Amino acid sequence: MGKKAFLFYITLFLIILAYSLMATNFDFDLWARLIAGMGVIDGGHVLKADFLSYTPVHTWWDHEWGSGVIFYLFLKFLGPFSLIILQAALFFFIIFTASKVIKIKSEFYPYNILPYLFTVIVLMSNLNSPVRCHMFSFLLFTVFIYILELVRTRGKNKLLYLIPILTIFWNNVHGGVVSGLGLIAMYAVGEFLNQKPFKKYIITLLLSSLALFINPWGYDYIKFLLMANTMQRPYITEWWGLFSQYFMHSKTGFKLFMLSAVLIEYITIMKDAKLNGLKKWYQNADKVKYIVLLATMYLGITHVKLLPFFAISALCFVYDDLYKLIEKLSLPEWKDKVIYTLLILLSLLSFLTKDFSLPAGFNVYPVKEIEFVKINNLKGNILTNFGSGSYAAYKLYPHNLIYMDGRYEEVYYDYMIPLLKEFCLVYPNWKLILDNFPPDVIIIEKSYPVTKVLQSSYNWKMVYEGELFGVYIPAQKADRKFLQPSNDIQHYKNTLFDTDIKF
Repeated sequence: MGKKAFLFYITLFLIILAYSLMATNFDFDLWARLIAGMGVIDGGHVLKADFLSYTPVHTWWDHEWGSGVIFYLFLKFLGPFSLIILQAALFFFIIFTASKVIKIKSEFYPYNILPYLFTVIVLMSNLNSPVRCHMFSFLLFTVFIYILELVRTRGKNKLLYLIPILTIFWNNVHGGVVSGLGLIAMYAVGEFLNQKPFKKYIITLLLSSLALFINPWGYDYIKFLLMANTMQRPYITEWWGLFSQYFMHSKTGFKLFMLSAVLIEYITIMKDAKLNGLKKWYQNADKVKYIVLLATMYLGITHVKLLPFFAISALCFVYDDLYKLIEKLSLPEWKDKVIYTLLILLSLLSFLTKDFSLPAGFNVYPVKEIEFVKINNLKGNILTNFGSGSYAAYKLYPHNLIYMDGRYEEVYYDYMIPLLKEFCLVYPNWKLILDNFPPDVIIIEKSYPVTKVLQSSYNWKMVYEGELFGVYIPAQKADRKFLQPSNDIQHYKNTLFDTDIKF
């Protein structure tokens, strides 16, 4: 590796690490993942039955159990802060692998940092909390592109044997493995249209599909995986569309990034068509590139959670076209020195202003409210919004069982989220959840209309009020003096990963 490449990678890693350190909370589902990992490492088996909930559940189809094992191993042997480092490392290796794709495809210098920087910036709006299981899908998706490009541009066909093996790993760390199968299918169709050998991709796809059966649940898991990847998730915002009402005035970076990629390709196509004619352009065009870009763009537009697939694909496939358009543009020789100096200084400044402690999550989690429940020994069934459920289970089991958490289709039945929505928004059937699944404790965001109803109710009393959440218990149990949770932020950071769950 040359000095310029080394500087390029070091700078990118510093930027990504600085960003990762800025996270203010861990992902909502991390706690369930740690419990799953704990079951394997400390209990010796994959958890297939839920024990955290007081509501009806089905088989725990944990399509992320392998991620849980990795996360728990890092937590157990390297400490909580290692999860943040893991996030930064996964993020970096996504960009590192994309640079290797560009190196084998591009006619131009592959280490021009600005396209990578723009990609990192837009990815940051999605990869914004340490650490999430879908990072493995984004990384392996990029690795698959790299392998497939080596096969079709360098003739390294033997590398295709790696893909079914990687599929086994991918299938057991995240359900996004279907994106890898889809990518292989895109290469098969694209190479068919390119009038190049394509049967090897079909064989690889068949072998990789068979590899899906290697999982703790066998054939039944395949049916669940198909269901999970095709189901609608109308109550989870990250599965909404890029141009839905909720995201219409946000995700601006991604929209500009997507527009830039589209314009670059449009100008490239128009220039080639003008010189050689549209028919000649089509004959020479790389169909794989356009199939991958269009498919991932569609996924990103329909589900914001999947936007990174397009960002990664655009970096890999649009980089060369960008520099073809600007190759005659004369830029000063000192520009790289200025850019690198600024980026390194900004990263180092970020490190100097960061105390390198864990994010306690006060901005999203009922941290003090959970502490209130714990120190006052308020045992029993606990009703929270499903985003907080995993954290509540991790912190309060076995003294409290939850209504549900973010495991959603993995554990719970379809009717449970609509019931929760009815309750939170005080829709006509809002009492159904209290009648059918009566809680002993309610912790709910104060922003929901139901809080006003609970506060005016004779049946419930708010016994603790935090900044974002309130704690409610039955009025007849509220006639006593309660201990108050600590205001020491460091206390919560020091005890963030403490749990009474044992295997």
